[in-house]
Amino acid sequence: MNKRFFFIAIFIALVTPTIGQPVVGAAYMDDYLPLLDGKKVAVCANQTSIVGKVHLVDTLVARKVNVVSIFCPEHGFRGEAEAGASISSSVDAKTGISIVSLYGKNKKPTLEQMKGLDVVVFDIQDVGCRFYTYISTLSYVMEAAAENGVSVIVLDRPNPNGYFVDGPVLDLKYRSFVGMHPVPVVHGMTIGEYARMVNGEGWLANGVTCDLTVVPMTGYTHRTRYSLPVAPSPNLQTDEAIYLYPSLCLFEGTAISVGRGTPTPFQVYGHPSLKTGDFHFTPHPIKGVSENPPQKGLDCRGFDLTSYASRMLDSTNAFSVSYVLTAFENFPQNQTEFFTNIAFFDKLAGTDQLRKQILSHRTESEIRASWQPQLDEFKQMRKKYLLYPDFE
Repeated sequence: MNKRFFFIAIFIALVTPTIGQPVVGAAYMDDYLPLLDGKKVAVCANQTSIVGKVHLVDTLVARKVNVVSIFCPEHGFRGEAEAGASISSSVDAKTGISIVSLYGKNKKPTLEQMKGLDVVVFDIQDVGCRFYTYISTLSYVMEAAAENGVSVIVLDRPNPNGYFVDGPVLDLKYRSFVGMHPVPVVHGMTIGEYARMVNGEGWLANGVTCDLTVVPMTGYTHRTRYSLPVAPSPNLQTDEAIYLYPSLCLFEGTAISVGRGTPTPFQVYGHPSLKTGDFHFTPHPIKGVSENPPQKGLDCRGFDLTSYASRMLDSTNAFSVSYVLTAFENFPQNQTEFFTNIAFFDKLAGTDQLRKQILSHRTESEIRASWQPQLDEFKQMRKKYLLYPDFE
């Protein structure tokens, strides 16, 4: 990373209070436009890649930057595809620039897709969870760039869950697109800081190192609370859903619904057979959001966590297994039918130990104690890559 950018970021973050809205890296065009002058540029972006009220790609094209291709992650360039939906490559109707999907079979840019490029600009809003796939896309873009002599510029954005670090650290036996590197469920880093860690720890394939520049924000620290101006994906539409997402996403490997197909996905959970909870909801297909949601058309009993998240989680948060433990203990066939996709649950958790602990009826405190030593080691490593004052 350019040393000037690094020291500017540290200085401004130290003297800027946590109130107010941070200014994202994409807004500091005078710092990175010179790096694009005369270059063939790809932009890895989606609907969150906004500078003011204008999309980054439109802004760069207006500034005569030679944008030759767009890489788009899960959910597509305009963010309209539901989770897990295959994304096709196409052409952006507004600019005529070719769009290369990095979701589906082609998660890593190919040699042909990198051919002729000088720079990839990465500008996507993350939510700070290991299994949110934008950071996996970032890793693959960095890896392809390193292998092809292409530089990467990450335009940094706030992490709405950047004020804590928690959860089990990934066991590399469970490495997948929902968890590529040995980090906890909640890593507490901005996407720029995460890129620095991936590079610095040699986590790219064959130990290659990317020519990386991070354009930092101003007005941000890890104590900053940040409300996202654009939904990062179709099922994370509110602050409450983003706060609850790290804990509730584990249910995606179980029979329990997290409210996909309702107005409040990742703010509720339940199941037709659950024996506890005073909240009821019925999932229905929603085009472009959840077209075939779990428990479709069935009355689910469970919990609405929206008010709790509004009151508590913007000031204090943690990766909690209490929701999964409650559901498991109150599920009639908990030993045989709760974990409907064991492999996916273990990938989300980053280990098979959590599932085995739940099956053994371990308490939450016992479970948390089991991952603490590795979590403490990660917290120490993380400090080397921070660009902004920490929450501690």
